[in-house]
Amino acid sequence: MSFFDYFRSKKEPTSAALAKERLQIIVAHERGKRNNPDYLPQMQQEIIDVIKKYVSIDQDQVKVQLDSNDDCSVLEVNVTLPD
Repeated sequence: MSFFDYFRSKKEPTSAALAKERLQIIVAHERGKRNNPDYLPQMQQEIIDVIKKYVSIDQDQVKVQLDSNDDCSVLEVNVTLPD
C-alpha cells in the first residue's frame, strides 16, 4: 500500500449492497406505518361528520394525526375553517 492509496476514491458499492440499503429503508418506512392504529381513519371520518353539522367544510380541510410517545399518545386535529 503506497502513500497515494489513501487519496484514491473507495470502491463503488456493489449492486447487492445498494439493494440491501434500499430494502432497509423500505422496511423502516413500512414499520413506521404499522404503528398507526386501525381505528384512525374511522375516527377521522366521524370528526369530519361532527364538524360538518355546524360548519360547511371540505374533507380535505381536516387533518388528523396520532403521535405516540413512550408515555402517552397525542391526537392532533387541524381544521381549516372558512372565513
